[in-house]
Amino acid sequence: MATVVVISIAGEEGLWVADLDARSVVPLDPPQTGALKTVTDLRASGAIVTKGVNVAVVVKSAAAASSGHYDG
Repeated sequence: MATVVVISIAGEEGLWVADLDARSVVPLDPPQTGALKTVTDLRASGAIVTKGVNVAVVVKSAAAASSGHYDG
Protein backbone atom coordinates (compact mmCIF):
# COMPACT_ATOMS: atom_id res chain seq x y z
CA MET A 1 0.00 0.00 0.00
CA ALA A 2 1.25 3.48 -0.86
CA THR A 3 2.05 5.64 2.11
CA VAL A 4 3.14 8.81 0.30
CA VAL A 5 0.65 11.43 -0.86
CA VAL A 6 1.19 14.54 -3.00
CA ILE A 7 -1.19 17.25 -1.81
CA SER A 8 -2.15 20.85 -2.38
CA ILE A 9 -4.84 23.13 -1.00
CA ALA A 10 -7.06 25.39 -3.10
CA GLY A 11 -5.86 28.97 -2.87
CA GLU A 12 -2.36 27.97 -1.77
CA GLU A 13 0.72 27.79 -3.96
CA GLY A 14 2.81 24.69 -4.41
CA LEU A 15 2.66 20.98 -3.80
CA TRP A 16 3.60 19.00 -0.71
CA VAL A 17 4.70 15.41 -0.18
CA ALA A 18 3.30 13.72 2.91
CA ASP A 19 5.20 10.56 3.84
CA LEU A 20 2.98 8.76 6.32
CA ASP A 21 5.62 6.22 7.33
CA ALA A 22 8.18 8.94 8.05
CA ARG A 23 5.50 11.21 9.55
CA SER A 24 6.78 14.11 7.50
CA VAL A 25 5.44 16.72 5.10
CA VAL A 26 7.86 18.58 2.84
CA PRO A 27 7.49 20.96 -0.12
CA LEU A 28 7.79 19.38 -3.57
CA ASP A 29 9.72 21.17 -6.29
CA PRO A 30 7.39 21.92 -9.22
CA PRO A 31 7.52 18.97 -11.65
CA GLN A 32 8.96 19.83 -15.05
CA THR A 33 7.76 16.75 -16.98
CA GLY A 34 5.59 13.68 -16.69
CA ALA A 35 2.14 12.92 -15.35
CA LEU A 36 2.57 15.03 -12.22
CA LYS A 37 3.39 18.05 -14.42
CA THR A 38 0.12 17.42 -16.27
CA VAL A 39 -1.73 17.28 -12.96
CA THR A 40 -0.20 20.56 -11.77
CA ASP A 41 -1.14 22.21 -15.06
CA LEU A 42 -4.72 21.02 -14.61
CA ARG A 43 -4.69 22.29 -11.02
CA ALA A 44 -3.54 25.72 -12.25
CA SER A 45 -6.62 25.87 -14.48
CA GLY A 46 -8.92 25.16 -11.53
CA ALA A 47 -9.36 21.41 -11.91
CA ILE A 48 -9.44 19.10 -8.92
CA VAL A 49 -7.50 15.88 -9.43
CA THR A 50 -7.71 12.87 -7.11
CA LYS A 51 -6.40 9.35 -7.47
CA GLY A 52 -6.35 6.72 -4.76
CA VAL A 53 -7.69 9.07 -2.07
CA ASN A 54 -10.99 8.26 -0.41
CA VAL A 55 -11.13 11.11 2.15
CA ALA A 56 -9.70 14.61 1.93
CA VAL A 57 -11.05 17.57 3.88
CA VAL A 58 -9.61 20.94 4.87
CA VAL A 59 -9.50 21.76 8.56
CA LYS A 60 -8.46 24.93 10.37
CA SER A 61 -6.14 23.10 12.77
CA ALA A 62 -5.01 19.70 13.97
CA ALA A 63 -7.07 20.30 17.10
CA ALA A 64 -10.21 20.78 15.00
CA ALA A 65 -9.55 17.53 13.14
CA SER A 66 -8.88 15.67 16.39
CA SER A 67 -12.21 16.83 17.77
CA GLY A 68 -14.06 15.72 14.62
CA HIS A 69 -14.60 19.12 12.96
CA TYR A 70 -13.82 20.13 9.40
CA ASP A 71 -14.61 23.14 7.22
CA GLY A 72 -17.88 22.55 5.40
